[in-house]
Amino acid sequence: MKNKTLGIIGGGQLGRMTALAAAKFGIECHVFDPDSNAPAFQVCSKSFINKYEDMAAIKEFASGVDAVLYEFENIPLKSAQYIEKFCLLRPSSFILSVSQDRLVEKNFLLNKAKVKTAKFYECSTYEDLENSYHSINGISVLKTRRFGYDGKGQIKLNNDADLVEAWKVIGSNELILEEFIPFKRELSIIVARNYNGKIVLYDVVENKHKNHILDQTIAPAPNISNDIINLAKTIAVKIATELNLVGLLAIELFELDDGELLVNEIAPRPHNSGHWTMDGCVTDQFEQAVRATLGIELGSTSRLFNITMQNLIGDDIFLVKKYMNDPKVRVHNYGKKEVRAGRKMGHINHIIS
Repeated sequence: MKNKTLGIIGGGQLGRMTALAAAKFGIECHVFDPDSNAPAFQVCSKSFINKYEDMAAIKEFASGVDAVLYEFENIPLKSAQYIEKFCLLRPSSFILSVSQDRLVEKNFLLNKAKVKTAKFYECSTYEDLENSYHSINGISVLKTRRFGYDGKGQIKLNNDADLVEAWKVIGSNELILEEFIPFKRELSIIVARNYNGKIVLYDVVENKHKNHILDQTIAPAPNISNDIINLAKTIAVKIATELNLVGLLAIELFELDDGELLVNEIAPRPHNSGHWTMDGCVTDQFEQAVRATLGIELGSTSRLFNITMQNLIGDDIFLVKKYMNDPKVRVHNYGKKEVRAGRKMGHINHIIS
């Protein structure tokens, strides 16, 4: 295989693990991130420490690689579109534009991909919020349309909520109000699709959260019926196909008591709920992202082990000494220099069987 060069927008832990996966194939990675301490810079062959809006730097970066992927969605859409003038961006800037805006995303899922979501309403004015709140007539969640993650940028509204206060606190007029779903559990599935339209799917997993941050992923999801598995796979294929995906896509799902699945959101990149694949699959999600982006044949998603992935948040990173010599545990330290409460510092994969 001719040596290729991969560009990665974003130097966080996902970029770091992608670069490490690419290195197995002799692929060099150039990483673009404004933070000089970004952990992916520790493992790449060339660093671009520039603002995402620096178009001259973007041009130099994109001109020196075969293809680019991104490790998070909050990069300027104009920069993503500019990259496409010089090389392949996978997933495309169109897919990025869908995933960046919760309202656009929900409309796409419902009207284009024809999959089910929670009820939702656009809220650009306080009057929109009042009308939407009364239309749902139950518990709802007010969210910013952009830049929200790990529970940030959202407020839960109960039946007696102070709407005026909520409108002030959230501090934006680009909002979406979603019906609150009393789901049985959260599931997710990761799908990869190449330029020929070939699709591979990973096992459906269960996600458990703590303080709005993913705490644990159980792979495969325990006590899951074949009907739910097949429905999740059907949903994933529908979305990937309708997006004309080339690359990797994670899909978060709510499983309801009646066996229905609602799509919560999508992420066109490696995902925290896919970290179990690093020690549990023939081809992990990061290697798969590299393969799909650079046009290498997609790898097998066969599961080798049952895995429980545990995030190491904040001071949890100091637990790695406890696990480093445990033959049933694989430690992944992201190399972040500053330990902060609520910050993802690493993860461990427990091999169950």
